[in-house]
Amino acid sequence: MIVLGIESTAHTFGAGIMDGQGNALANVKDSYVTKKGGMIPARAAQHHVEVCGDVIRRAMETARLRWKDIDAIAFSQGPGIGHSLRIGAMMTRSLASRLGLPLVGVNHCIAHLEIGRVMTRAKDPVLLYVSGANTQIIAYEGKKYRIFGETLDIGVGNLLDSFARTLGLGFPGGPKIAELASKGKTYIKIPYAVKGMDVSFGGINTFLKNMIREGKHTKEDLCYSLQETIFAMLLEVSERAMAHCGKNELVLGGGVACNTRLQEMAGQMCRERGARMYVPENQYLTDNGAMIAWLGLLQYKAGNRTSIEESVTLPYQRTDDVEVTWRN
Repeated sequence: MIVLGIESTAHTFGAGIMDGQGNALANVKDSYVTKKGGMIPARAAQHHVEVCGDVIRRAMETARLRWKDIDAIAFSQGPGIGHSLRIGAMMTRSLASRLGLPLVGVNHCIAHLEIGRVMTRAKDPVLLYVSGANTQIIAYEGKKYRIFGETLDIGVGNLLDSFARTLGLGFPGGPKIAELASKGKTYIKIPYAVKGMDVSFGGINTFLKNMIREGKHTKEDLCYSLQETIFAMLLEVSERAMAHCGKNELVLGGGVACNTRLQEMAGQMCRERGARMYVPENQYLTDNGAMIAWLGLLQYKAGNRTSIEESVTLPYQRTDDVEVTWRN
């Protein structure tokens, strides 16, 4: 069985193709970026309109497949930015209608977890999902992927992007913050906002902007201190979730998980508690079509279908809204 997946929740338009054995036959993407300032949703959507056809064509060419080889098409139905989601949904509906192929709408957050499982061979992990708008600690319990901790305000990636804008950097800001952080030498105490199983980043963002205005510390030291603090927060609640669920595997997912310092800290935490930490390749951490294709394949095999009438976008869909029919 072969499924084409379309990803378009935010700044990335991706097309991935997966087979029934968990092999990625193609994973092509094109992302909206800026040299200065942040992401403007309307411009990201226009970017998707301009590149969608080419991205899908390149995915088919990479996989060396013809349309007759595709068994189903999956798309990221939510959550995400409405402007961006609509482009992927419209493209998917058009392809499915034209080719007479079944359609499967999938949850973007769960797709991160499932691609992490298949690519690392983790069995029953806790997922630390860290991206632009999303920050969640997710695990499977009782036929659903439950959120055991999450941000109370903005996502960790949005915090990094916002601070990058304050520093005059472009979008996405995470890699540029990481580069500056690698040159930092002095830790500056900043707010540590863990509230039970949840985290909060809004106050940290305001604190950092005030620190920049005061001009008492270097950008490098502020970036270094920011990373050390927020990653410690995320791993504290991740470890607590692992203990609560009785699970001994941690999988990282989302674009922020590409950060090597976060990976290093997660690995140390897992070693200290006798657990295993898994990190997929970067191409499967950031938003991508392969993860949509793989979850679509799992759902299709479990009997899930999405009619054209049901293929509306769900910008605010939560991870635990979805009943998991493909796991025993």
